[in-house]
Amino acid sequence: MDVVPIPLLSDNYGYLLVGPDGERAAVVDCSDARPVLREVERRGLRLEAILSTHHHFDHVGGNEDVARAVPGVRVIGSRADRARVPALTEALADGESFAVAGLQGRALYIPAHTSGHLAYVFPDGEPSVFSGDTLFAAGCGRLFEGSPAQMMASLGKLAALPDPTRVYFGHEYTLKNLRFAHELEPGNRAIAAKLAHVERLRAEGQPTVPSTIAEEKATNPFLRWRSAELRAGIRARFPDVVDDDVAIFAKTRELKDAY
Repeated sequence: MDVVPIPLLSDNYGYLLVGPDGERAAVVDCSDARPVLREVERRGLRLEAILSTHHHFDHVGGNEDVARAVPGVRVIGSRADRARVPALTEALADGESFAVAGLQGRALYIPAHTSGHLAYVFPDGEPSVFSGDTLFAAGCGRLFEGSPAQMMASLGKLAALPDPTRVYFGHEYTLKNLRFAHELEPGNRAIAAKLAHVERLRAEGQPTVPSTIAEEKATNPFLRWRSAELRAGIRARFPDVVDDDVAIFAKTRELKDAY
């Protein structure tokens, strides 16, 4: 599978997935139809499907325009979001398998940012996951429709994927996320090294996708609530916090919300 990141809106990514025949394609999170359709045309591809991770407009705003421009295009989303994903034609539940553009995928239900959020996992070859706004590089999404415990469970599903799995996330937030992570764990060498690398990438105008599950386990504060250094930093900022995993995670998210 060839994955082509397409910058959309101010800091979003859509992802063009090119199938093994080099002719068929699908797109993950089409917030704006025009750049997606231009890239499809430029590459001489046949767009077969849209995969929507969640209902927010900056992830599905182009669905209806693409559906009008490409008759018969499949629009895939969460069964829990039947009424909120525009132009939806196929609704998937947790663990359900599907095929697009000659690629075999699996839906992973990961609610909390929204109540119907899905990730799309492609396990073959170089495994990949498209995590929308649940898992970012060194971050996670805001808890608009779920609790800290629910987000922890959703992130745990993603962290359980094989370490080499490439993570394609919904927004270019990586630099700010890593600066926050470095403040919480200044002694974490993996965070410091990735921060330096990402600073160079962004100075050159380069994207920071993809990450990997292994990198996220090493650098993402929302997967590192058991880190002694992170917990000490949270307790220093919130002396009354209860010393359990959910409370530490919740205070980490609270800090990031104001960062």
